[in-house]
Amino acid sequence: MSLWEHLKELKNRLIKSAIGVVIGGIGGWILYDPLLKALAEPVSRISEETGGLAAINFGTIASPFDFKLQMSLLIGAVISSPIWIYQLWAFITPGLTSKERRYTLGYMAAAIPLFLAGIWVGWLVVPQVVHALTQFTPAGSSSVIDARTYIEFVTRMVLMLGLAFLVPVVLVGVNMAGLVSGRTILKAWRITVFLVFVLAAIAAPGADAISMFMLAGPLLALFFAAIGICIMNDKRRERRQARQVEETEATADIATPGSELKKL
Repeated sequence: MSLWEHLKELKNRLIKSAIGVVIGGIGGWILYDPLLKALAEPVSRISEETGGLAAINFGTIASPFDFKLQMSLLIGAVISSPIWIYQLWAFITPGLTSKERRYTLGYMAAAIPLFLAGIWVGWLVVPQVVHALTQFTPAGSSSVIDARTYIEFVTRMVLMLGLAFLVPVVLVGVNMAGLVSGRTILKAWRITVFLVFVLAAIAAPGADAISMFMLAGPLLALFFAAIGICIMNDKRRERRQARQVEETEATADIATPGSELKKL
């Protein structure tokens, strides 16, 4: 393809992705009210517990509309993630070999559900974090939160956890590329387990230990499953390299004049 054809293909993929986000945004517009009520619940709870004023504030006349539009597009981007992720894959796949296409397709098939699972965990984490931070509001004081600041905080938290669930896919990818070995990743298991339990303690819906372990379990399972895949890939790579060395030595022996006489 020429440069112009590549640009035309990119434009078509971007248009299809934008259409998917807009369609998802329509669903986000419908879901806005119940989602906003759920997001504002931790702030309202603080108002009831402290007896002071705690609320999400809209600073200008147009702020409620801007906030709803921004939230709708954000929800639409999450809902339509399979569409725009596929469009990204479809754009780069013509330049890949058949083997690379199988690898990237496997990565995409694993990345989409993991990303959505991370978004769901982020949805569990945000109310707990907001409640933990706003409960420091002194009794009789007010905690008036700007709506735009609040949505930026929520967006960062949710996307951060969505990307955190992609870490196993990234680990397998860099291992497949030969950048990091599985044993090197395994050495960091202690700090990983600690961070996972800290996250689970914050995100757990209940105050009991069972909720924390039920949330930490899948995260640790993903991490150690990625390590297992990396170690198996390392062993397969070592066996392939050993065979290549043996074939190279055999070829060199055959190509060297008098090599068989020397051995005799």
